[in-house]
Order: sequence, then structure tokens, then C-alpha cells
Amino acid sequence: MNFLWDGIVQAWDLILSGDPYLWGTTWVTLKVAGVSTVVAALIGMPLGLLLGLGSFRGRGAGQALANAGLGLPPVIVGLFLALMMFPASPLGRFRLLYTLDAVYIAQTVLALPIIIALTSAAVRSISPGLLDQARGFHAGRARVWILAIREARIGIYAAIIAAVGSALSEVGAVILVGGNIQDVDRTLASAALFEIDSGHFAEGVAIGIILLGLILVVVGALTFLQHRDGSVRLDRRAA
Repeated sequence: MNFLWDGIVQAWDLILSGDPYLWGTTWVTLKVAGVSTVVAALIGMPLGLLLGLGSFRGRGAGQALANAGLGLPPVIVGLFLALMMFPASPLGRFRLLYTLDAVYIAQTVLALPIIIALTSAAVRSISPGLLDQARGFHAGRARVWILAIREARIGIYAAIIAAVGSALSEVGAVILVGGNIQDVDRTLASAALFEIDSGHFAEGVAIGIILLGLILVVVGALTFLQHRDGSVRLDRRAA
């Protein structure tokens, strides 16, 4: 257990010393989580609303596909994208492989089914009478969707929290498409794996502890917003 204690001590040393490697890797991790979640939300929320509120042929299959995407193995996603980004492959001309942009794409692909499936589930839990009433007052699709987002926002928060957590902790896809290159696309999760593979157990534990702390801070902040929004909603209904 000495390496665990050494890792804890070293984690504090790295934090307090302002280690450039640590803070650079932390910044890359935050960028990857932020960009991939925002892009996935911009694409996935409308698709989730369409699946949750729409009435069209293939809706059930689309929902099943989104739910199945929750179990996508990240390594398989990373492998597929890496193969598509090889020089002789369809995306090879864009020279994405082993770049930060490739990591953004991989993490977005992994976050997308989370946003779609959980958004769809959230809006489907809304009372149908509420939306029917809005339609009865001749509300257009855009207004109905805005109402659905407002009513299902607690569940949508959960989708965003899940997507952020996935992006912060992902390793396999990052390494396969990004190459785990220091100061380019190495994240805290992939850095921890690199240090442990190199036999630097204390360093790996230190980075792992910092990653756990980052997840607690970021996800905790989003959870606080979720609960606060839920409390405000209940207070308004009580009033």
C-alpha cells in the first residue's frame, strides 16, 4: 500500500507546485469534455426530442438504436474511427489521426447516444395532457419543444452530466485516435494509464487522484445546478 500513500503525497505536490505537465493535461481534459458535450448536446437534444415527441415510422427502432448506443464499447468506437482516419481511408485527407480534433470527434460520438437516449426518456415522461394543451392553443412545434425542454430539464441535466462524466474518464478511444501524445491530446485518464504502463505507479495514482477530484468538482457543480433547478421548479408549483 506504500505506492498508494506515495501517490497521495505526490498528487498534492503536483497540485501545489503548479506542475506544467499536470495543468496542461488537465486543460486538455476539460477541453475534450466541454467541446464533445456541447457538440453532442447541440446534435443530440433535437434528435432526442424528435424521438420522444415525434410520431413517425421507425421511431421505435430509432429509440432502440439510441439505447443500444449507451453500451457502445469505446475501444471499438476508437478503432473504427482510427481506421476511417488512416491516410488511405475516407477521412484520411483531413489528417485527423493523432490530433486533438480526432479526440473531439471520438468523444462526441460516444456522448451522442447518451444525450439522445436520456433526452428522449426525459421528454417521454412529461404528462401528455400538458403538451396536448399547448397544441390545443395552436403552439407550433418549436414552442412545444421549448415547453418539453423546460419540463424535462432535470432529466436533460442528467444526460449532460452522464456525457461529461464519460468524456472525463474515457481512455480507449482517446489513445486509439489521438495517440496519447503529451501536450497535444493526452488527457488525465490516458496519462494515468501511460504512467502505470511505464511502471510509475506513484505518478499514475497521483494523476488518478487528481482526475477523481476533477470529476467530483465538475459533476458535483452540474448536479448542484440540477438540484437547484428542481427545487425552484417545485417551489413554483407549490406557489
